[in-house]
Amino acid sequence: MPANWPRKIDEELKAANGVPGLETCLLEYRALRDRQLKLNLARGVPSAEQLALSEALLALPGPGDFHTEEGTDCRNYMGQQGIPEARRLFAGVLGVPPENTVVEGNSSLALIHDCLAYACRNGVPDGDGPWQNVAGGLAFLCPVPGYDRHFKLCEAFGIRMISVPLRDDGPDMEVVRTLVTQDRSIRGIWCVPKYSNPTGTVYADEVIRALAAMPTAAPDFRIFWDNAYALHHLGDQETEIANLAELCVTHGHANRALVFASTSKITFAGAGLALLGSSSQNIAWYLKHAAFRSVGPDKLNQLRHVRFLRDEAGLKALMRQHRAILAPRFARVIETFRQYLGGLAQVSWTEPAGGYFITLDVVPGTARRVVDLCRNAGVILTDAGAPFPGGVDPDDRTLRIAPSSPSLEQVGAAAEAIAICIRLAAAETVHGEVVLI
Repeated sequence: MPANWPRKIDEELKAANGVPGLETCLLEYRALRDRQLKLNLARGVPSAEQLALSEALLALPGPGDFHTEEGTDCRNYMGQQGIPEARRLFAGVLGVPPENTVVEGNSSLALIHDCLAYACRNGVPDGDGPWQNVAGGLAFLCPVPGYDRHFKLCEAFGIRMISVPLRDDGPDMEVVRTLVTQDRSIRGIWCVPKYSNPTGTVYADEVIRALAAMPTAAPDFRIFWDNAYALHHLGDQETEIANLAELCVTHGHANRALVFASTSKITFAGAGLALLGSSSQNIAWYLKHAAFRSVGPDKLNQLRHVRFLRDEAGLKALMRQHRAILAPRFARVIETFRQYLGGLAQVSWTEPAGGYFITLDVVPGTARRVVDLCRNAGVILTDAGAPFPGGVDPDDRTLRIAPSSPSLEQVGAAAEAIAICIRLAAAETVHGEVVLI
């Protein structure tokens, strides 16, 4: 806590909502700015400590070790679907059999991009033609708050985005069912089902069953199931969710689920493995079109990951090491918010059981102001509005906090700074005066 943090709120305290007086908040903020911080909580980037956990990869697979269990030379072309041992290692993360698993490249976002591109240009199994020809213009459902990169993909492909409320148990299924049964132009929905970005939401099993079973006006409706944080637990309890791919088969929609994941926040963020799991028909569709793009992935990287991780037990052991690094950072932010913002009405935050983000809701109408104040004080946050289509938060109140990359001491300092900026923005609102900083 800064030495100059007021122990007693001054006489201007607004008892109705806990906002300190404007003068008090200004003093706090000026002291903060004098500290000349240079901190960045904008993206969910693994820390150097986390990356160090996988340094053994740099020496693998090692001289002379370049053959798969089937004898394939990983130094050469081909092997579009990925080497068998890598598909077997990660199939459980996706919830599909190894034969329905693709291991390719290092970025799940790139796999998502390619699936969208192939669907727009060529259509998908069960479909009635290329998605780019959909009458009325292709549309996707976007649970909000959501992952900004999903929304940017929609913008890049000219996909109309329809916001759907994200509740504590997943998307509002009453809204989803109504929309997908009435609008044939809706061909997909974005889902981050476990420890969602940015809210930490975990989809309830009944929500997942409803997504798998619901009728849709479009016969080729797809669920883009971005399970990026499947293994990223922050506590001892390791949350499990229903298997979407299996439920889609059970309810007669085997091709509905496209399941994505990666090792980006497991091993090396820039040199990991990307994963795709789906039905046999969807996998054949993907590989057919991917063959025009590449003559094979980096199989040596797949082999080194297999040598390093070995099996599911090795994967889980590594994730426990990540948890030991990440959990204290999240705890520090939450503790700081409780201490400095606990009495401030209309301000709340999530306390996720996993993932990489904390969602912070500030006084409505002040999120952009808070980001500007933080930037002016040397703390970089994700732009206000980023978790919403088009970057526009209708209430201007939701912020995404990424505590992973800074040190524990730095993340505590950043959380204090954010709190000071929230208090000043709230005081400006109450007093009807925006201070020129």
